[in-house]
This record gives sequence, structure tokens and C-alpha cells, in this order.
Amino acid sequence: MPELPEVETVARGLRQHLVGRTITSVEVYCEGSIATPCPEEFRARLLGQQVRAVDRRGKFIVIGLQDSDLLVHLRMTGQLLVAPADQVCSLRHVRVALTLGDLRLLFNDARKFGRMALVPSAVEWLAALGPEPFDEQVTASTLAARSRNRRLPIKSLLLDQRFVAGVGNIYADEVLHAACIAPGRLACSLSYAEFEALLAALRSELQRAIADRGTTLSDYRDADGQSGRHQQALRVYGREGQPCPRCGRPIVRIRLGGRSSYHCPHCQK
Repeated sequence: MPELPEVETVARGLRQHLVGRTITSVEVYCEGSIATPCPEEFRARLLGQQVRAVDRRGKFIVIGLQDSDLLVHLRMTGQLLVAPADQVCSLRHVRVALTLGDLRLLFNDARKFGRMALVPSAVEWLAALGPEPFDEQVTASTLAARSRNRRLPIKSLLLDQRFVAGVGNIYADEVLHAACIAPGRLACSLSYAEFEALLAALRSELQRAIADRGTTLSDYRDADGQSGRHQQALRVYGREGQPCPRCGRPIVRIRLGGRSSYHCPHCQK
């Protein structure tokens, strides 16, 4: 599933292509890909709308229009791709296509888990999301205060989008390894110094991945159809049995909260 670095990369690419363009055609090939409103209203309300901005909130792409916001959540296999309007499409799983002059925005999604939603306000629609990792309001003190009574593994808390927005399974493992914190540690047991290390690792690991244009393990592509590079720099995720880049001991995979978690038992006490 695309996480913050991948969604940020897609949003930046879409911003270059779409801002200032007007939607001239809307084709919905899979009605289940539209969360709200109904497909007919979705088509009618999008036609003639000009793209004012493209941003990201958590794992959502936010396409700002004249009087509403188009939200896209890619889920497991979703892709948002830009192509010339006159180009023959070879993609097999296009669920929604928007034409904007001489460009088309294609929502390609093999497993049909992704969703598009046309809403009056993205701010209100996504109000339940936690703060962005790079927000100035996020400090070691605020993270520690919000974790004080949370008797659940720190990794599970990082995956809670109400705690901090945008982190998924890949980067939670990478962040905890960088901070030398075991994924199964109870969140309420971390010291202030560990929260400082956690926040520093959270920001640095996400920035590294954004600089590499995301991690491509299977379906993720940017707006131009290009793969990310960060899979080559992963330290623990998906590296069971391989040497820890810090101490050389084997990386271990465990099940935590129904998900695979990768860590180094020696470095992450």
C-alpha cells in the first residue's frame, strides 16, 4: 500500500501536470471505485471544474477544485497516472478516467480497493486524521503525552492514522530500526529520549524515501508511470534472515497486530 512518501511523490507529479487545467470529460468504468457521491452526480459535478491545487493529507491525494475537493486513496494497488489524451491506453485496470484538455488522468487499480470521493471540503472530510509527521506541532513532548496511557505496541500506534498521518507497515519498521526501538515495546513504556529518537527517525526516514521517489515493491508507480528507488535502501523491511546494516546480525520477522514486522532483536531492545 502506498504510504506517505509514495503519495507525496504522486501528488508532486500531478501538481506539475494538472494545476490550471479544466476537466472536460469524466468516464467511470467501475462504480465501486467512487465512494461519494453516486457515480452520476460524480460525473456531473466534476465536468467543467478547474484544478486549483494538488496536495497530500496522510495517505490521501487531495485535488483541489473550484468548489470542492477530489480525494483519492490508492489503497493496495491503486495508481494515478497522467497520459496524453490521444494515446491509446494499454492499462488493463482503469476504473476512472478524467480528461483535462490534451491530458488524461487515469485511476488504475487492479484489486479495486482504491477509492475516489468528491467532497465539499477535504479539511472537514479528513478531520479525524492525526497530525502530519513534519508539522511543527509534532514534538517529542506531544508524542510522549499522547502515548502516556497507550498500552499497545509502539508499531501499532505508529500505524494508527489518528496518532500520526501517513505511516504504514514499511516505514514503521524502518523508523523503529533507525530509532533502535523494538516494534513490540508498549508505547507507554518509552522514555522522553526514545520519543526524541523516534521523531527524528520518523522525519529522516520519510524524507529519505521521498528523495528516492518512494518504494516500489509491486504496484506503486508515480504520476508518470515510473517506479520508486527506495526499495534498494530499506534496512529491515522484507529482509528476514539478511544481516542488520548496523550490527550484522540476522533480521527477524514476527507477527504483530496481524502484520509482518521486521526488526533486529540485537539493535532494537
